[in-house]
Amino acid sequence: MLLGLDLGTGSVKALLMDEDGATLGEGSTSYPVRSPRPGWAESSPGNWWSAVVDATRDAVGSRGAEVAAIGLSGQMHGVVLTEGHGYPSRPAVLWADSRSREQLAAYRGLDEDARARLANPPAVGMAGPTLLWLRDHEPEVYASARWALQPKDWLRLRLTGEDAAEPSDASATLLYDLRSDTWDYPVVEALGLRPGLLARLVASADAAGTLTREAAEHLGLRAALPVAAGAGDTAAAMLGGGLLRPGLVQLTVGTGGQIVAPKSELGLDPHLRTHLYRAAVPDLWYSMAAIQNAGLALEWARQTLGATWDDVYEEAFAVPPGAGGVVFLPYLSGERTPRFDPDARGAWAGLGLDHGRGHLLRAALEGVAFALREGLEALEEAGTRVSELRLAGGGSVEESWRQLLADVLGRPLRVLPGMLAAVASARGAALLAGAASGVYRSPEDTLALAPNPDRTVRPGEASGAYEEAYARYRELYPRLYR
Repeated sequence: MLLGLDLGTGSVKALLMDEDGATLGEGSTSYPVRSPRPGWAESSPGNWWSAVVDATRDAVGSRGAEVAAIGLSGQMHGVVLTEGHGYPSRPAVLWADSRSREQLAAYRGLDEDARARLANPPAVGMAGPTLLWLRDHEPEVYASARWALQPKDWLRLRLTGEDAAEPSDASATLLYDLRSDTWDYPVVEALGLRPGLLARLVASADAAGTLTREAAEHLGLRAALPVAAGAGDTAAAMLGGGLLRPGLVQLTVGTGGQIVAPKSELGLDPHLRTHLYRAAVPDLWYSMAAIQNAGLALEWARQTLGATWDDVYEEAFAVPPGAGGVVFLPYLSGERTPRFDPDARGAWAGLGLDHGRGHLLRAALEGVAFALREGLEALEEAGTRVSELRLAGGGSVEESWRQLLADVLGRPLRVLPGMLAAVASARGAALLAGAASGVYRSPEDTLALAPNPDRTVRPGEASGAYEEAYARYRELYPRLYR
């Protein structure tokens, strides 16, 4: 049996799986994300560990002696400063944190070749800018730290007592040379950071240590189990969902929105509006459009307008496409693709006396769909070919919302089974555990275990009605923020 642990932003998922890919047990335990100041997002690694113990015991039950290996997945971009013995020096700074705005100037000062090696637009919340902020504002904590780890890499240190990093997470730090597939030490030194903070790199599907006796006792497992290096959550989800072939593109709608496209060659976005990271398998990369405000913006609109989710769908879809001219910008926490503007903010515009709550709710749904369309168009403009567009994520289960997405995007959506898509990252982690322990010859050998889309949502008659509304949406941001 294989155990996959997915350390998410607000909860950890544990998945127990047999060698044929069948789920044998699941566990999930949440923990708080704190914002001690506006724009900050932090979490306690101690809370993570307690949640991992609880979720693992729930998933494994009495089968602890049968688990053969552990694999890891986790939220990307964060920074966990640790002391030499592995204890956190301070709370972890997460991907949603925006305190490092001023530190982005250091990246703009890098030479052209250095920026090309990083292959990604500088953005707040990523590990490099966050480390610069910690160096500038908490110099004593920074100076005393032994390691700067990604969240799931800290968890592996807690499990094995050994430091390590791996390419899929490392490539998203803005400290990694995607051309050479290693840490970019010249950039690290040019930024004035300590190279020794970066852990050794281990391939995602290789064992990066074994489970210590102390950790095994907490988890109810056998000591000395191999622990795979693992992958960032998006790369793990790609593996878990079988998204390893160029041409397949997956749209995942959750708190944010992600559009992911596997690539067999290292192709840079000349406009730097999308991301490019390493996948969890050799010789594969993926381009990604990252939209920060999807379910996040819809939940805010729902609460602000005092609506239930039943109200949202009933009232919004009683309004025709275009929301009667009302436009919603969903940028409540800034935005990444294609804006890369941490100071962008949301808005409802075009309001009149003839508009009611249904128009605002409809505009909110359409605004998120338009943001996703912009992300997909940015990927295509950077050279991504879309032969099949898949839909996944817990924020895409309502049928009318799926239809709106298909209409706005103007292409068929192949829908992945809901429950399997929800645990794709943990499933990918379990598959990496199997590769690290020899159950599978390579991660690619797991493709036969991947779930297949079980239905297709095609654009309907309303598809063309969104073009004018989409044009209004695209015009609004430049008018408000330029």
